[in-house]
Amino acid sequence: MRTAKLVAPYRIEIEEVPEPQISGSDQVLVRVRAVGICGTDLHTFKGERTDVDFPRVMGHELSGVVVDTGEAVVRVKKGDHVVFDPVHACGRCRTCAAGHENVCRNVKCFGVQMDGGFQDYIVVSENKLYAVPEQISFECGALAEPFSIAANIIARADIGENDRVVIFGAGTIGIAVLQAVKKMGNMVLVSDIADAKLAMAEEFGADLAVNSTKEKLGDAVEAFSPGGADILIDAVGTASILAQCIALAAPCARIVEIGFDETEASVRPIDITKKELTISGSRMNCSRFQTVTEWLKEGIVTDKMISRVYPLEEIEQAFNDTLAQGGNWLKTMILL
Repeated sequence: MRTAKLVAPYRIEIEEVPEPQISGSDQVLVRVRAVGICGTDLHTFKGERTDVDFPRVMGHELSGVVVDTGEAVVRVKKGDHVVFDPVHACGRCRTCAAGHENVCRNVKCFGVQMDGGFQDYIVVSENKLYAVPEQISFECGALAEPFSIAANIIARADIGENDRVVIFGAGTIGIAVLQAVKKMGNMVLVSDIADAKLAMAEEFGADLAVNSTKEKLGDAVEAFSPGGADILIDAVGTASILAQCIALAAPCARIVEIGFDETEASVRPIDITKKELTISGSRMNCSRFQTVTEWLKEGIVTDKMISRVYPLEEIEQAFNDTLAQGGNWLKTMILL
């Protein structure tokens, strides 16, 4: 089978390797059909991650077809179309026992700290697979993982019926959150610094799209939600945006942060206390794939987010082209 290995920064080689074999009764052999390129993959491709060893098979946003199953597998069967939860935890610690495997001290992500989906076949545990209807395209199915991140953000935000929502960032995650929140019926303002991305946000239902380099975001938020926003989501993940969220928040607002920025944020405790703000982190997903499979069936997840599709043989070009777009593409997809 073919496997695409990142052997050095900016260099991916396609090799022929033996097809993996099922070795456990709970394992499933999956023919990979579509894999999305994530922001994490782009950082890995550039050699910016210290937790990734070379060579590495990247790819954690994937869909495929079940080819074979171990004798104890019951949740999927041969021929099922499936999507895949890439979160791998120890399953034994107190955090995992409490149902929070996504923040296990030893958590790993398929395709990051372990080989992933840019290859024809993978063998995975059945509890990581979710069957989806065959009429859902493989490309659309591969969007399940970024939408699982959105589902976790929304759960952490605890969005109420009349809450006004501000999303910072109109990239893949921001747009995924936008679509799900609009389905809930809430009003949403999206902020970004790129007009092309803001135009996409409007296409996906944003009630207001604000370029924060051209408009005063504080004035726009006040007009959108007098007294401040009820929900503020940092889908960019930088220290400066966290400070903005606090400043633009209404009393008793909820703020969700997804960033791994190690820069210190300028935050005054009084600004949190006086308004009784709630600040929550959101990391990967916490068993949200069942929610996303329902979103797939309902049509919330659509292939309109896919900017470009490449065959596996052109994967290195796909990465370079995506980087060259400067973030203006929402999702680049690799078909196998």
